[in-house]
Amino acid sequence: MSALPNRDRRAERREATRREILDAAWEIARREGLSAVTLREVAAQIGMRSPSLYTHFDSKSAIYDAMFAQAWTELQDVFDAMPPQPEAPRRAMLALAETFFGFAVADLARYQLMNQRTVPGFQPSEAAYAASVAVYEGMRGRLRRCGVRAQADLDVWTAIVGGFVDQQLANDPGGSRWRRQLPRLVDMYCAEVGVPGPQLRRSR
Repeated sequence: MSALPNRDRRAERREATRREILDAAWEIARREGLSAVTLREVAAQIGMRSPSLYTHFDSKSAIYDAMFAQAWTELQDVFDAMPPQPEAPRRAMLALAETFFGFAVADLARYQLMNQRTVPGFQPSEAAYAASVAVYEGMRGRLRRCGVRAQADLDVWTAIVGGFVDQQLANDPGGSRWRRQLPRLVDMYCAEVGVPGPQLRRSR
């Protein structure tokens, strides 16, 4: 019988504390907005003295950075869990749009940190930004398989899907007004860039 490897309990405790700190930061952001996340507020949330946080995060920006990377990693996990891509290109693109849309509107604070300049002065580190690049490249690969290859066309895709998310969050939070329009959006986009049918929506 082989011996079990020694556990690094100190590293496990440290990682658990980091997760607790990030959970507290997200709770504050969802309750009061991203700007309300401060070292003092996070420490109070978990019953820790502010100076103790510096052993885990050296600044408020470091907390935002970890939150940013975590959010994009969560989106990657959602995309990875999608069923196999439908053969019909427009169906595949609709599934991609609906998946991103659902993830985005489910958490306003998370979406703002990922895609908007909501926190003045915050810029993700190279390591954290790499998580967003990985998601983007995965999306590019899916769209290429649907026939979308030009960078300009990819730029339009991200802009219009993101715009629909913004409209939903701003004007019908918790509703489905813009979500219902996604098949129409995909048809209009595909007609413009030359992705073949069949159409997703036959009439208005």
